[in-house]
Amino acid sequence: MMARNTGILADRAIAALFETGRLTSERELDVDQIQPASLDLRLSSHAFRVRASFMPGPSHLVSDKLDRLKLHVIDLSEGAVLETGCVYIVPLMERLDLPEDMSASANPKSSTGRLDIFTRVITDRAQEFDKIPAGYSGPLYLEISPRTFPIVVRRGSRLSQIRFRVGQALLTEPELLALHETETLVASKKPNITGGGIALSIDLAGDKEGLIGYRGKHHTAVVDVDKKAQHDIFDFWEPLYSRGRTELILDPDEFYILVSREAVHVPPHFAAEMTPFDPLVGEFRVHYAGFFDPGFGHAPAGGRGSRAVLEVRSHEVPFILEDGQIVGRLIYEHMVEQPSSLYGSGAGSNYQAQGLKLSKHFRL
Repeated sequence: MMARNTGILADRAIAALFETGRLTSERELDVDQIQPASLDLRLSSHAFRVRASFMPGPSHLVSDKLDRLKLHVIDLSEGAVLETGCVYIVPLMERLDLPEDMSASANPKSSTGRLDIFTRVITDRAQEFDKIPAGYSGPLYLEISPRTFPIVVRRGSRLSQIRFRVGQALLTEPELLALHETETLVASKKPNITGGGIALSIDLAGDKEGLIGYRGKHHTAVVDVDKKAQHDIFDFWEPLYSRGRTELILDPDEFYILVSREAVHVPPHFAAEMTPFDPLVGEFRVHYAGFFDPGFGHAPAGGRGSRAVLEVRSHEVPFILEDGQIVGRLIYEHMVEQPSSLYGSGAGSNYQAQGLKLSKHFRL
């Protein structure tokens, strides 16, 4: 397939942004920092504890707001604990000088979402979180608010990632249907394609033991975001079983890790992202943190269709979630070109061919 003029930038083009000075950083890139269709963003050496989250607005720099709203400054050079229920703003190592035809968007990394760490990228004069307008030139900041577990972060920790986009990249509904017929985007004979995306539903039938998910525990020890397999699952999570019922009552403001019924496939020339389902269907929020990279669930890259692990919260009232209920939609975008490395084909992928799976920080 030929390269396009519009779409999501692949790994080679992201590397070229550094070579041309469109992307700069305080230090050299980590060897695995560039993903197939995104770049991991790194925390710098200090964090600002602030009174509340804020939006800079069209006439303000983030630094101006920090001068007014900061409570204290935390040194991250040797690592520091960020407490649940608090809001922190951390300058990022990377800085942008985008061309006029290039925009960007950010998303928490998969492991960040599975730890229930609320993160959003902010730019100077921003009017939206996680959206970087075309032609933006300036610093990047990350808002961090741990929701369930206190965390340890340090300079260089990577909690968020950024995608670069030239022009219009979204597939239309007819294009989605045509692609599904040739590539099987989700494991469904009759996919629900509406609202610009392809529907995903929740699996509450469970595995052969009846395990359907996990609920986060309160008052736990800290989680070090940079260390794999350091924590016992049962110190942080309560397993949930179906016990013959295919429904789950979500308690308000509890955090759940569940999984989609459908296996997801992202062909090599495309990238995907999940958008929350219409909130009118219920008072709950489902999110897939992290982008679906090209090659996610792709057989030549080690996948057989990979199910989406979902972070779920109910707001205000208890809500009954039923097996097969639609909880989100996958939107697909064109890549400008196929990445040189697909998701799951390198050493840096933790979630290829996954089912229900907690973040890489936990061990059984």
